[in-house]
Amino acid sequence: MTAEPHQAGLGALLRQARVARGLSPESLARELRLPLYLLNAIETEDWGRIPPGRERPLTRLVARKVGLDLEEHRALFESLPGGLEQEPPNPRREAMERLLMGAISVASLAVLIWLLVPGRGLRSKLPPIEVTHAQGPAPAYAPVLSDGLYPVLGEVLPEAPITQDGIRVSLRAMDTCEATVKSEAGVLTHSLRVSEPWRIRVKGPFTLSLDNAGVVDVEVAGQRIQHGKIVGESWSGSFGAEGLLVLPPRLKIENPSPTAPETELEAESTQ
Repeated sequence: MTAEPHQAGLGALLRQARVARGLSPESLARELRLPLYLLNAIETEDWGRIPPGRERPLTRLVARKVGLDLEEHRALFESLPGGLEQEPPNPRREAMERLLMGAISVASLAVLIWLLVPGRGLRSKLPPIEVTHAQGPAPAYAPVLSDGLYPVLGEVLPEAPITQDGIRVSLRAMDTCEATVKSEAGVLTHSLRVSEPWRIRVKGPFTLSLDNAGVVDVEVAGQRIQHGKIVGESWSGSFGAEGLLVLPPRLKIENPSPTAPETELEAESTQ
């Protein structure tokens, strides 16, 4: 009765494959950028000299380089320690991840504060304007000058109120509102959102309409327009070629003619 040949271990198979390719341990370790003692530990199956969890990844790396198919020796490969194949912790990567998460948290908090805290122009309620209508053609109304332009991220110098491109119109809302601008060029509609300024240039004359005017600060040609509306009220204003708000003329009410009974009484009194 003949004895069965002894099956070589996985380390011996890796050494035989390396020799068959004419590679020395030093040259193979240099190509893999692997310490020589780790390569020797793999070929001698001295797994105690290899960091825990790196036995199988390093063995697979060496096998791929020397051309040994591990699928043909699956049983030997699965018998190796380090089945989880976890990568060793990288302190530098963990520190970068913590720094990145901290930066994201600070940025999110800053955006939240910017959205919840309104600007100076949104904290005070706009007072209503008192207008005295006069008979005749509608006079041009000069709006009250604003304290300053709204701060916009990235803007350094203020823009000219009127240029060859048109009149500057700036809208900023503290709630949702639908804005419509009608001019000779057509109709432009925009949905205003909280703390999102909308700036356009329109060639006059034009008409500006707001369906929720009480939540919108309006600025035309660098001047604040005080429409005097509250939340939920709509407003529409017409502007001339120079960006001035034009008020409609007041209707003239004529005195009614005396009624017939009053005329008869006056006739009797004269007799």
